[in-house]
Amino acid sequence: MIAAARALLALALLAVFYALVAAMVLLWAAFLAAALWTAGAPGVQTPPMSVITACAAFAPIVFGMVWAVIRTARPAAAREDAVTVTRRGAPELWDTVEELALDIGTRPPGHIRLTAEANASVTEDAPLLGLAPGRRVLYLGLPLLAGLSRAELRAVLAHELGHFSRRHSRFGVVAHRGAAGLVAARQAIQDAAAANDLVRLYAGGPLLLLNLYTYVFRWLTRPVRRRQELEADREAARVAGPGAVADALRSTTALDAAWQEFLAEFLAPMRRATGRIPDDPFRAFAHMVEAPELREPLAALRARAVERPADPDDAHPALATRLERLARLPAPEPGTAPLSLDPFSLDPLALRPRYAVALGRVMLPGPDAGTRVPWRDWLTELAEHRATRILPPLAEAVREVEETEGMGRKKVNPEPEPEPEPGKESGKEPVPGSVTAPATEPDALTVKRVLRLLDSGRRMPLARALNSRLPHGERMFHGERTEHDPLGPLAEALAVLIGAQLVAKGTAYWAMNWTGPSILVPPDGIAPETIRTWADTAVRLPGQTRQLGLHLAALGVDERAPLPSTDPAGGTADGPAPAGKARQISITPGITGPARRRIKAVGGLALTVLLLMTGLSLALWANSDDPSYPRVPVTRWTDRYQPGGGTGTEPAPFPTYQQPTFPARPTIPTFQLPPRSVPTIRIEPVIPRPAP
Repeated sequence: MIAAARALLALALLAVFYALVAAMVLLWAAFLAAALWTAGAPGVQTPPMSVITACAAFAPIVFGMVWAVIRTARPAAAREDAVTVTRRGAPELWDTVEELALDIGTRPPGHIRLTAEANASVTEDAPLLGLAPGRRVLYLGLPLLAGLSRAELRAVLAHELGHFSRRHSRFGVVAHRGAAGLVAARQAIQDAAAANDLVRLYAGGPLLLLNLYTYVFRWLTRPVRRRQELEADREAARVAGPGAVADALRSTTALDAAWQEFLAEFLAPMRRATGRIPDDPFRAFAHMVEAPELREPLAALRARAVERPADPDDAHPALATRLERLARLPAPEPGTAPLSLDPFSLDPLALRPRYAVALGRVMLPGPDAGTRVPWRDWLTELAEHRATRILPPLAEAVREVEETEGMGRKKVNPEPEPEPEPGKESGKEPVPGSVTAPATEPDALTVKRVLRLLDSGRRMPLARALNSRLPHGERMFHGERTEHDPLGPLAEALAVLIGAQLVAKGTAYWAMNWTGPSILVPPDGIAPETIRTWADTAVRLPGQTRQLGLHLAALGVDERAPLPSTDPAGGTADGPAPAGKARQISITPGITGPARRRIKAVGGLALTVLLLMTGLSLALWANSDDPSYPRVPVTRWTDRYQPGGGTGTEPAPFPTYQQPTFPARPTIPTFQLPPRSVPTIRIEPVIPRPAP
């Protein structure tokens, strides 16, 4: 009963909000009419410019609120960041959804759309405030298909279909529309205030009112929607089993965190550094989730997911609460095994590749997103990029130490130029005894330059220069800080430089490691840690560089050979690409196209209303009549010549001015004061009388 009362109160509050928006529109129109009427009234000295300015400032606010109400009141359009899956493209997925809908006892969705979120949801565009059935859509995140097991995927689908069976989607649509309308109206006011200074002066009051209204609406709808989530969990547990639903909830939370980590730590840095992105980022994410080194971190994420509290703005209860409710449900009877225990024929990735590729283009649209390469090639480039990102700091450190120690750009190991063989021409005659430098660039990073600094006793200056250039998060070597082991990063960089030379020769390759630097797979017969041991020994022990040179010569590595460019963007191990090809990076966010259009629309709307109202007010004010005052009538002059009174020989008489006649002056009434009454005094008694 309490939930029903809250739902009815929320619907009433939503209706009141729509009424308030309509009242605001009428009030704004009334102010416009009052301003125009005041401007045309007789006796007005100036048009009411303050009211006109306020109306112009409120125009974007009112328009934004009306547009938010219209957009949320009508059925929602299909999401632009989703890709529709047809029955022919994913028959197993459609069969599973229809089978689960039949077992739950509800009508299956009419559309299945894939999204780039680690989440699943359902919508039903029910008209008449949810009283009539509408179009049902199931949104399924492709990262879930990449990381969930078959039983967990069934549990997620059963949970979403459980919303349909309990008719949660109808109230959910209304609650979502109301919350979305309030948020959209608030966002419209904020955008208008940020785009125009005039609107900002008047946006405080409506924004405060909307914030209060949004808080009250969410306070009413949040308990109802959270109760609906618990009911959907019970429906899913009845079909798929409580254990499968609990595992699906934990895995979904862990996959959401892993997907955000994949985007922030792997996809975005690779895109910024090289400008290359995978054509199917979801299969690259599936490769990451299936990696052996991520089993323990994902298990830890599943365990810590229970500790996370519920978001105040989220309609889902806390995960601990949901798991506790699922634990109370009875276990399935032995004779009726849940569907999650049956053989499951649906492969979570049994979708045609074109869906994932199309969704990847939707997720990263436009030519500015980067160059799309096959996802397997992108993983290889990612492994090489993560392994060799320490080489540019090493090149800068070597250059700095050489300049500081005065070693400069000296030519190393000069050799006499070999004389041409008989019968072959040479473009230049050799000079006996002359020497030539090797065919390398003076500033190119080579193994020989690093070993020369180590032989000359500059290992500590080189290590300090390298450590100062490493990012804060990479100043670690096998779990220890560089302050405790300053030579560790230098040994790591030298091993990477040797590995890069082997990879360039084609005798080794980099293997992706999702929890740390990439692993070098050396030629056959050499253990992966052998090259690292060689480099560590040469860095820490003086006089061991010659032994390292012998090992490299046995592997066919030329110490003087520069590292070839492996950066598709045009950079090298020594630094970024040339100035003409450098990628422009700015820490100041630029104004996007939609933001620029929004700023122009807000300014244009306010300016249009201001100019239009000002023009109409000035026109009405200019045509208004002067005020009439009572005055004495005066006969000014009369023309004694009447038409036709003159003759042909005499000119017509000119009009003569007559003396004005005034009305008789009214007689001023005279007032007489009443006679003053003076008291009589008898003085006879006081006059002396003569004596007899």
